[in-house]
Amino acid sequence: MRVARTAHIMVTEHRKGEMSTTQEHIPLLVLGPTAPPQRSERGTLCDGLPPAADPTLIDRVRAAKIALGDRVTILGHHYQKAEVIQFADERGDSYKLARYAAETGSPYVVFLGVHFMAESADILTSDAQQVILPDLAAGCSMADMADIAHVEECWSLLQDVAPGATTPITYMNSSADIKALTGREGGTICTSSNAAGALEWAFAQREKVLFLPDQHLGFNTAMNMGLSPEDCVIWNPHKDLGGLDEDAIRGAKIILWRGHCSVHQRFQPEHVHAVRERVPGVRVIVHPECRHDVVSLADEVGSTEKIIRAIEDSEPGSKWAIGTELNLVQRLADENPDKTVVFLDKTVCFCATMNRIDLPHLTWALENLLERRVVNRIEVDPDTAHWARLALQRMLEIN
Repeated sequence: MRVARTAHIMVTEHRKGEMSTTQEHIPLLVLGPTAPPQRSERGTLCDGLPPAADPTLIDRVRAAKIALGDRVTILGHHYQKAEVIQFADERGDSYKLARYAAETGSPYVVFLGVHFMAESADILTSDAQQVILPDLAAGCSMADMADIAHVEECWSLLQDVAPGATTPITYMNSSADIKALTGREGGTICTSSNAAGALEWAFAQREKVLFLPDQHLGFNTAMNMGLSPEDCVIWNPHKDLGGLDEDAIRGAKIILWRGHCSVHQRFQPEHVHAVRERVPGVRVIVHPECRHDVVSLADEVGSTEKIIRAIEDSEPGSKWAIGTELNLVQRLADENPDKTVVFLDKTVCFCATMNRIDLPHLTWALENLLERRVVNRIEVDPDTAHWARLALQRMLEIN
């Protein structure tokens, strides 16, 4: 597995009664208890982690949460499994949860999500708040497809080929380092619901956009805005000059980073055709991180929040096939029993790294807080946080 993350992260870990904090470049997402120590992120091997088979875990989490009271806020991303999201004080997408964390003011924020989400929460919360990720190996494959070294190289090359012509737009699903580069270079962040507004703003600044790290969200948004496929090129960070020539770069309006969501890219046009045959009268709704040939076949396309609203607001008896992460689809089916809600593909597809947040890790994190030990703290260094926050503020000003 390729190790891609190199963000400046302050990691606080607890081992045998001692707490230490270090700042370093940390490789992320070498998974499993037998990962070589020199290649694994510090803190992924949790001292005192309870066994998953412990039947008291739910009671232990509940008791710890009650004892901690308003000292802790637990945030649950929509893709989390039921066993942990039941304890969330707020559910949402990554940006909504990061803003909620800042608004609560709780000294401890336990983020049931993945690494970039916890980073975003730390960027937006105050210095008095500490953000905790129960399992540091809960990463995001899409975010890891754009590491800072490759993006800095890309940006430098683009300046050589077309000086001053490009504005960076970075999707929320990215590391703090990438958000910071975006802020420094005059760009903005976007979510899946406001990407079109971000692109319109960027084109008002300069003639080109570097959109990263999700090629599908960028391409789908461009097509919805009336651009043509010829206006877009894909930058492959593993090839010289992104696999392009200088004329292609100069002629492009949008340079799409070659990245994708491992869950959403798996959906294929044949899945749409098959579910229409399997469930007569079904409406297909998919996330814009899906491939364009899937998006163009769907009845509706939207962010996670839009998908949730569409199902909840639909008429009783309506039928839906959803192209997004399975934990959310199953939850929508359970919470809307008067409707038919099915997964677009019959093959089960969870977000594997999101699923690393489980009851043992949540129990471990909360019970350590009860003992006044902060484990797996995520702290973005001040300079990175400053520029990333600036990019996020631009997003708010645009929309």
